[in-house]
Amino acid sequence: MSADADSPWLVMGLGNPGAEYAGNRHNVGFMVADLLAERMGGRFKAHKSRAQVVEGRLGAPGLSSRRVVVAKPLSFMNLSGGPTTALRDFFKVPVAHVVAVHDELDIDYGALRLKLGGGDNGHNGLKSITKSLGADYHRVRFGIGRPPGRMPVADFVLKDFSSAERRELDYFVDRAADAVETLIVDGLERAQTTYNS
Repeated sequence: MSADADSPWLVMGLGNPGAEYAGNRHNVGFMVADLLAERMGGRFKAHKSRAQVVEGRLGAPGLSSRRVVVAKPLSFMNLSGGPTTALRDFFKVPVAHVVAVHDELDIDYGALRLKLGGGDNGHNGLKSITKSLGADYHRVRFGIGRPPGRMPVADFVLKDFSSAERRELDYFVDRAADAVETLIVDGLERAQTTYNS
C-alpha cells in the first residue's frame, strides 16, 4: 500500500500494560501516546487488535491536519508486532505511515532521535514489529541512558524513572509528542532538524 497525503498515520506508543509498569522507563512510549490522545481530545478505547486506540487529527485544522490513530498495545512489549500489524490492516495504514515511539538505551536521558527504518538495537518491541512489518517504519527514539554500574538492562528499563529524572519527564514527553506531530504534519526531515539531539 503506497503512502499518500490522505492515508492515515498509526502511532504505536510502546510499553507494557498494567499499573505496575506505568511509570517504568520502558513505558515512555505509553506516556507519549497518552499526551497525543489528550491533544487530539480523544479517549482510549479497547480495540479487537489487542490494543487501546484513539482516533483523531493532529496538526492545525484544515489542509495540514492529518488523520491519526494512536495506540497502546495490550500485549507485552515483546509481542508488539501482532497489535501493530492488526491495526495497520484494520485502518489501511501504509508501513511508511507507522510510527513506533519507544525508549532507547543508547541515547542520553531526554534526548530524541527520529529515523525511518534501521535495526532494532536489541529492543524487543521493535524486534517484534520488524518481524511483522519489515523495517521501513518510523521510529521516535526517546533516550533513557544506560543503566548505572552493573545493573542489568532488563532491571533498568523495568524500573521507574528516578526522582531527578521525573522532574524533567513531563517536559521531555511533551517534546517527544511535538516531534511525533511534526513528523506527521511536516515530514521526517523537518522533524529531525528540529528535534534530533
